[in-house]
Amino acid sequence: MQTSKRRFLKLSAAATVLASPISIAKASGEQQYDQKSDSTSLSSITDGITPISAAERIARIEKAQALMINHKIDAIILEPGSAMLYFTGISWWRSERLTAIVIPKEGDFAVVTPEFEEPSVRESMTFGEDVRIWNEHQNPFKRVFEILKDRGIKGGTIGLEPTVRYFVVDGLSKLNNSFQISSALPITQGCRMYKSTHEITLMRKANEVTLMAYDHVYSKLEAGMPSSEVKAMMAKAQSDLGGSSIWNMALCGPSSAYPHGSKKPQEVKEGGIVLMDCGCSVHGYQSDISRTFVYGEASKHQNEVWNTVRKGQYIAFETAQIAVPAGAVDDAVRDYYEELGYGPGYATPGLSHRTGHGIGMDGHESVNFVHGETTPLASGMCFSNEPGIYIFGKFGVRLEDCIYMTDKGPRWFTEPPKSLDDPIGKMGAI
Repeated sequence: MQTSKRRFLKLSAAATVLASPISIAKASGEQQYDQKSDSTSLSSITDGITPISAAERIARIEKAQALMINHKIDAIILEPGSAMLYFTGISWWRSERLTAIVIPKEGDFAVVTPEFEEPSVRESMTFGEDVRIWNEHQNPFKRVFEILKDRGIKGGTIGLEPTVRYFVVDGLSKLNNSFQISSALPITQGCRMYKSTHEITLMRKANEVTLMAYDHVYSKLEAGMPSSEVKAMMAKAQSDLGGSSIWNMALCGPSSAYPHGSKKPQEVKEGGIVLMDCGCSVHGYQSDISRTFVYGEASKHQNEVWNTVRKGQYIAFETAQIAVPAGAVDDAVRDYYEELGYGPGYATPGLSHRTGHGIGMDGHESVNFVHGETTPLASGMCFSNEPGIYIFGKFGVRLEDCIYMTDKGPRWFTEPPKSLDDPIGKMGAI
């Protein structure tokens, strides 16, 4: 009787999702898409989605240069990673050999790379022409200073993107002491923290992929299924729907009380919690959604905790208004939880991690919904909203949906589900 009831509830929830049209903002305008979650196959929903253009990246460099002048930084240096991709469109990897981007406060950016990598690097470039090469017996940092000299920069301050490795700092400092080394965070964060309409569109599509994959996977959960199989099923669903850079986590039973999981063998059990945290990318922009299910009949305690977390999400959402300090969002949720006996603070049983993190091209970006964070919320910022509750030895519940800030306040990429009987949720209104 329990299994048949669960199946009835799942089918009802799926029918609700399938009946809801999803609006998708595209660079070329609006179109309507009827969400489908076929039980046997899934097809890509990302075909035709427009990636970030060269013109957009040039505008980003221009904004960075304006910020550099304001912050008295003469040039910034980026290693391969999301920042390099954000500003230049160059997708590369890190090795012991320096490949880097130099963006001066005025003039064109330039690339430093080993000579044998030059043809491949140029293939990745959609604009810009200045590529400075070095060979194995040469010092690559000489090329950096040659670029600066050619841009009229003979001294001053070089800003390094926060993930730049120490060997770069050391190499620059040893070769030329006419420059001070500082953080480029005011520049990179000053650009990347505020998403454009196009970036919001790409993130929305990534979230749609993940939400549809959840609907698909939830309908296929079975007792005895190992967590590894649940993860594999979710990975395939997101891939089939057109997501890339896919990651998944599935925690069953008591392991769900550990936010980042356990290595102990786990499987889906009747009446047991299944907590999933999953995401993907669309043209470099990420989703991050958590869902907590119960296989079979949920207990009164499971329902109470699940509903408390759902209310916590809405408290966070309602608190996240323009000009409010980001830390106030975390404080509001934690105050509510403490009224119910959780905590205090970050203690368990309760919410042991921050209420949310920034998100964009990276799954975790600045700033965070965390106690003490004073950065005021502003239009274009994007965050996860995930005020979980964790009870060691029993279970954990996390619901996570991402939001983006507009001039009028927050909006959902995906809206939280209604209940444990209807646990998927839906796309947020545009």
